[in-house]
Amino acid sequence: MPSITQQDIGAIEQQVKAAHPPFVHLRQELQQVIVGQQELLEGLVIGLLCNGHVLIEGVPGLAKTTAVATLAAALRTSFHRIQFTPDLLPSDLVGTMVYSPATHEFSVKKGPIFANIVLADEINRAPAKVQSALLEAMQERQVTIGGETFRMDDPFLVLATQNPIEQEGTYPLPEAQVDRFLLKLVITYPTRTEERQILDRMSRTTGKIGVRPVMQPEQIRAAREVVDGIFVDDSIKDYVVSLVVATRDPAAWKVPVADLVQYGASPRATISLAQAARAKAFLDGRGYVVPQDVKDVAPAVMRHRIGLSYEAEALEKSADDVVRSILEHVPVP
Repeated sequence: MPSITQQDIGAIEQQVKAAHPPFVHLRQELQQVIVGQQELLEGLVIGLLCNGHVLIEGVPGLAKTTAVATLAAALRTSFHRIQFTPDLLPSDLVGTMVYSPATHEFSVKKGPIFANIVLADEINRAPAKVQSALLEAMQERQVTIGGETFRMDDPFLVLATQNPIEQEGTYPLPEAQVDRFLLKLVITYPTRTEERQILDRMSRTTGKIGVRPVMQPEQIRAAREVVDGIFVDDSIKDYVVSLVVATRDPAAWKVPVADLVQYGASPRATISLAQAARAKAFLDGRGYVVPQDVKDVAPAVMRHRIGLSYEAEALEKSADDVVRSILEHVPVP
């Protein structure tokens, strides 16, 4: 592969500067409604740029659903919200064949999965058959109805929410499906100052804050091409690989978490980490990735791809603790 020059990086940065402004406006629109939660807002935009699905975890009332609905409102795209429940059927998600007595023929009735932005609310409440149908849509970006295959629209983004504290009536997501999410965002309570801003902004029964559509699908697709071209030095690529390999063999990097990890991150994590780091550089207006970009996105990319041991649960250690330790011990280029 030919080496890249400063002139080449300069050309990439010019492309970034040209494609970057609409995403600044998008962030501003989201912040009109959502107070704080910068990691959530940035993660949603990174998912949009990387064409990757996002899993959002947090206790009720932290604006998970509101953030996704606001993102959809700020984009000139279609949006469907699906409330996942234990009695949900695959046909409720993807659609079914409907018989017409007038024509004596079956026709396809598409389900709510056919939208650009799909909010899978409380995703862990749906049974395995529904998860399997969703998995095909997420990974293959197509669904099969009555033996006929239908492609999803572009962009197609599944933004799923789940509640970490209420376990009654929930089904653990299969590891294969969890791995399909580009990012897992864990959101926490706002600060006292942010809570006061929420009170001032949202304590009303009428006159909800409006969101203007500020972005077209064509701009999203064009920005993705620019993100794909952002320069990643070989030393950064080696760093990305080292971080992921360290989740599988912590002892080789002298990371003191070997007893806490049952299984490490998959190769999909390596790809996702590089993609998300590129998107982070794009949002910062740069045409090249720096190590801090990788460190910033690493928790969201890897936390749901690391299997914790029983010892970790006994010690009340989380996947974030493992990722934090790996970032501290793996040498930064």
